[in-house]
Amino acid sequence: MSDNPIREKLAELKELAQAARIDLAREIGELEKKLDLSLTPESEAWRRVELARHPERPTTLDYARAIFDDFMELHGDRSFADDPAMVGGIALLAGRPVTFFGHQKGKNMKDNLKRNFGMAHPEGYRKALRLARQAEKFGRPVLSFIDTPGAFPGVSAEERGISQAIAATMKGFSELTVPVIVTVLGEGGSGGAIGIGIGDVVLIMENGFYSVISPEGCASILLRDPSKARHSASLLKLIPEYLLEFKVVDRIIPEPAGGAHKDPAGAAVSLKAAIITALEDLSKKNVEALLAERHAKFLSLGTFQEQEPQRKSLLQRLRDFF
Repeated sequence: MSDNPIREKLAELKELAQAARIDLAREIGELEKKLDLSLTPESEAWRRVELARHPERPTTLDYARAIFDDFMELHGDRSFADDPAMVGGIALLAGRPVTFFGHQKGKNMKDNLKRNFGMAHPEGYRKALRLARQAEKFGRPVLSFIDTPGAFPGVSAEERGISQAIAATMKGFSELTVPVIVTVLGEGGSGGAIGIGIGDVVLIMENGFYSVISPEGCASILLRDPSKARHSASLLKLIPEYLLEFKVVDRIIPEPAGGAHKDPAGAAVSLKAAIITALEDLSKKNVEALLAERHAKFLSLGTFQEQEPQRKSLLQRLRDFF
């Protein structure tokens, strides 16, 4: 899946060297440095996109089995149906009760059809909000896991109010009086991602991405050339390093060499440690501080300043553009 097979071979060589107890760290490091120098921003962004979409990448339920002492999945939105593309329930994390939910992709075509390729319907978001409110009632922290190309765009979703469901979930999350930790596991696509993305701390896996639109959508709609998806990925600044710089995320969780699918257990260890650290920090804050900081965090996203001569009204900008 990677656009750079040399990098994957280096990761395999590193694993073999470790297994054979041969010290090749310096030689491999030099090769990796040369490879990094040869990577353009465009190819690096697309490499991350492909890794985030890798079919063997761990899913929400994979991580649930790995990081929780035990968990019980809960179903249904108590309004229409259960959505297999959004899973969730209650769990024990290092002995502490928590509520979790997240997008769920499949591992093969049959499973992906069942899970709708991780694209949730309105009932999926209503289920997430139901579980979050239940968590608030019992004082349990909320863990949200994002991994979706976007909310389901079909007619059935529109008929059942997908926009309203996402908006209500976002509003509900912004008002929760318990800690909320969000983690982007792989794809963070558009409204489908932000629907369960409002939290006190936003984490992202090293090879995840978060964007208002997919590279393919950007290429088709904005650049009007579907073949420019790779270029769009670079323009969107969707990789974790940019997201951290823009304060869209708070921390990047390192992955094993070659991606999380190469060592799911190792990726789970890193994820669990990051969540526990975030929970410990948030548990020291009272409700007032929690809500104030959460609101300030999201209301400040996207702000910028212009020098006085550059300030123009929207109408002036449109006139200049045309």
